[in-house]
Amino acid sequence: MYLGYMYLDPLYIILVIPAVIIAAIAQANVSGTFSKYSKVRTARGYTGAEAARAILDANGLYNVRVERVAGNLSDHFDPRQNVIRLSQGVYDNATVAAVGVAAHESGHAVQYATGYAPIKLRNAIVPITQFGSSLSIPVLLLGFFMGLQPLVYAGIILFSAMVVFQLVTLPVEFNASSRALAIIEEQELLGSEELRGAKKVLGAAALTYVAALLVSLMQLLRIILRFGGRRRD
Repeated sequence: MYLGYMYLDPLYIILVIPAVIIAAIAQANVSGTFSKYSKVRTARGYTGAEAARAILDANGLYNVRVERVAGNLSDHFDPRQNVIRLSQGVYDNATVAAVGVAAHESGHAVQYATGYAPIKLRNAIVPITQFGSSLSIPVLLLGFFMGLQPLVYAGIILFSAMVVFQLVTLPVEFNASSRALAIIEEQELLGSEELRGAKKVLGAAALTYVAALLVSLMQLLRIILRFGGRRRD
């Protein structure tokens, strides 16, 4: 009965499904935009790896390595090992998309080096987020079935921690992109028309974070409305 009730939950249909559709559209948009500008070669011939190296060196980050990693759009900066890992489609390619993505990850490295406050806050709440992601729903459901409302509230708080993490991630990602675009322009890694293409790539990527936050907010709202004031009958 409970599972069927959950599947037919009108709150899920009204709140969560539209947000999931928006997230899927955002993901399709970033894939399409990246694919489009992956076909546009840069006039100056910088590959993603070369662009990342140029940006790091311009900021005195000679100790940060740039490495190739398997996968598609698996690019990231690892602050623990001080390395930017670029996917095969970014590392070796001299395209607008590759330079844009590489510059974005370099922007994260610069954030760490300059002590950017939001990224410090995000790192500080990572342990709570990891704990909440694995236990929030089990704790909430356990409290619901046992009729223990404090346990339900604990589950909601744990889920809220994940939402806070995604909220803090937004300025981190937007700032990394703005840093990337400023440095691309300053270092003249791309021409003016190519820079507009890089902005579209990074803008599309940023929207996926906004969409993911929207999904989590709708899920949190549904959980609060469905379980926040209820006891199991």
